[in-house]
Amino acid sequence: MAKKGANKTRKSSTIEILTSVSAALVLGWLVLGTQTNQTSAQQSNFQGGAPEIRQADEVRTIRILFPAGVRSSWHTHSWGQLLMIEEGRGLTQDRGGPLLEMHPGEPWWTPAGREHWHGAHPDEDALQLTIYEGTVDWLDPVTDAVYTATRQRP
Repeated sequence: MAKKGANKTRKSSTIEILTSVSAALVLGWLVLGTQTNQTSAQQSNFQGGAPEIRQADEVRTIRILFPAGVRSSWHTHSWGQLLMIEEGRGLTQDRGGPLLEMHPGEPWWTPAGREHWHGAHPDEDALQLTIYEGTVDWLDPVTDAVYTATRQRP
């Protein structure tokens, strides 16, 4: 009788081992097979090689709604700033440069350290998308004379 119990235990252990190995193989196939397919699908979106992705943990993306007549003070960015009006009309100016009127879909870049301001048109709100990294140094307010000067289109 002791022999019969030992066979049952050995048979049970063998089944558990086979079940565990089978489960591991199926899980491995699912994970690796799925990942390979995803990688292949991603690579098929690019021709001539694969781009390198560089993460930028400090980049800020903000949407700001400037009501008509509202503008920022003069300021600079340590990295620069990419802006785009999404709705309405916006104004921007580099210190000493022309006052520019910006419309939706027109991006503009302000290099690092350049004094500038931006905001809404006097008669229309402006939804602005801004992307920047680093610090912002705020300077003096934009006067009414600067804000209401003759506008140009880029």
